[in-house]
Amino acid sequence: MNKLKAENINFSYNDHQILSNLDFEMESNQVIGLFGDSGSGKSTLCKILTGFIKDYEGNVLINDKIHDKGYNPVQLIYQHPEKIMNPRWKMEDVLKESWMPSDNILDEFGIKKEWFIRYPSELSGGELQRFSILRALNPKTKFIIADEITTMLDAVTQIQIITSLLKQCKENGIGLLLVSHDKKLLKRVCDKIVYLSDITD
Repeated sequence: MNKLKAENINFSYNDHQILSNLDFEMESNQVIGLFGDSGSGKSTLCKILTGFIKDYEGNVLINDKIHDKGYNPVQLIYQHPEKIMNPRWKMEDVLKESWMPSDNILDEFGIKKEWFIRYPSELSGGELQRFSILRALNPKTKFIIADEITTMLDAVTQIQIITSLLKQCKENGIGLLLVSHDKKLLKRVCDKIVYLSDITD
C-alpha cells in the first residue's frame, strides 16, 4: 500500500498566506474528495503535492520519502488540458511523452485512433481531457490529483470521464484526490470528503 503525506505545509504568495500548517495524508486504495471555497488554496495544494510548486515550507512524502528525481508518481490533471499540451505536437506525441496505453484503455476513454494525427487545437475540451487523464495513468503513477477536471465539460462527458478514471485507479491501485465544487459528485464517488479549512490553520 502506497502512502502520500503532506506535513506542516505553509505557502505564501506576495505576502498573502495561502496555506498554513496543513497536514494531509492518503493511501493508494482511497478516493478522497477535496472541497473548499474559491481562492482557499485548493489548486495551490494540488501543485505542491505534485511538485509544480517547490518554494513552500514543510514536506511532501511518498512512502515516507521525498521524491527528488525520475518520474513523479504523483500526477496532476488540470482543469484546462490545452494549457499543458504543446500546440505543435500531434496527439500521438502528446500521449507518447508519458506512455502508450493499450487499445482497451483507449476504448475505455473513447479515444479514437484517428485523433492521434490531430493537433490539440483540433480537438474539443472533453477529447483533450481524455488524453490528459491517460497521460497521468502511466503505470508508474501511484497517486492522481484531479483539479476540477470536469468543470468545463457537459454533464454526460463528466460522468463518462469520472467513471473511466475511477475504474482505472481502482484496477491499478492508484489513489485519487478529486477536487471539485460539486458536493453531490464527491459524495457519490469518494470514500470521504476533506474540507480544506479543516486541514489548515
